[in-house]
Amino acid sequence: MTTYTTFKKNEMKTLSLKELNLEGTWVVSKENSKIEGIMKWMQGWIEEKLANGSIRSNCLLPPKSDFAYFLGVSIGTVQNVFRRLEDLGYLQSKQRLGTFIADRANPGLTVRKHTSKRELAIWNIKKFIISNKVKQGEPLPSARILATLVDTSVNTVRLALLAMCTQGVLEEIQSKWVVKSLDFEKNMDAKAVHAQTVVQKLERELEEYIDNNFSVGEVIPSHLELAKMFNVSIKTVHDALAKLIKKEILLSRRGRYGTVVMNLPRTLSDNKKPEESIFAPAKVTAFYHYEKTQNMLKKFIAENYSVGDKIPSVNELSMQMDISPNTLRKALHNLANAGYLTFSRGRYGGTFVLDIPSTGAETFKWLSVNPQYAKVYGNN
Repeated sequence: MTTYTTFKKNEMKTLSLKELNLEGTWVVSKENSKIEGIMKWMQGWIEEKLANGSIRSNCLLPPKSDFAYFLGVSIGTVQNVFRRLEDLGYLQSKQRLGTFIADRANPGLTVRKHTSKRELAIWNIKKFIISNKVKQGEPLPSARILATLVDTSVNTVRLALLAMCTQGVLEEIQSKWVVKSLDFEKNMDAKAVHAQTVVQKLERELEEYIDNNFSVGEVIPSHLELAKMFNVSIKTVHDALAKLIKKEILLSRRGRYGTVVMNLPRTLSDNKKPEESIFAPAKVTAFYHYEKTQNMLKKFIAENYSVGDKIPSVNELSMQMDISPNTLRKALHNLANAGYLTFSRGRYGGTFVLDIPSTGAETFKWLSVNPQYAKVYGNN
């Protein structure tokens, strides 16, 4: 299992070009392209400097623009070199952090980051090999054709093919990309949706965590606890949980009640019967909550005010009715849209009654049980 760690840029040492002592030269030959020449030179340089203690793991490298200026190449070339060295385990990188020397003594220790376009291309090319039953020793189409098939740029595909050579999946023979090994097939899940963001990766890990540790009806840890547990931000946890709520795996409840497990991911299926869930979806329960508040307001206005009267402020109503200000604001806006209230700004502004609402309709009750469940079993 991969162990994720968190790095803070202000706690990491940033190396300068002067400190690096980038002596030596890189060579372009018939065997080595510009990228391969620089990569082999930097690979030897990193090994030597780590061995003599000139540099150490987790130190940030200077910006790619500095390297490009020193080497006399483009920033894109330096980017490609860094990616190749990352594949080989010499470097690590993370968005908004930078590129730093990898801890080769702990290869399983890594940072959680977004899936790059190159990694997505690798996954799609592997999927292409499987679906088209390309055999070991057979060549793949050209990078240009593959770029069209996997819907990405030719340069990204070339980087993906080079990375697959590093992984031992492909080998380059006479300018052709030939399948070297099909061992990756056993680790490929044809039904899996390849995650593109940290949120999607965390979503999948949370599903596994819920499956292994909780039962239906139990409350999961808080956002803060989950953020510490998975080494991500609270915002990332919030976004991942929102996806699980949309899938009806979780139900978010206000206040101290927390987030509750509605369905276990492993048992959730597209053909699930509606009555199998004992909780109403979050959006449905929210609707009933606002409807209940609106009907309370209608009754309050009808019994105490006339057309043209000004009703109390949101904060005053919140204290009188023991309802949160945000819920009241939503309910008041709904009544305004229905033509019962109007809002006015300024010194003499406020909320005024336009029409007396009818109170004949029965107030909805807050439902904690799925209405389909009640419909199926209510007559039993």
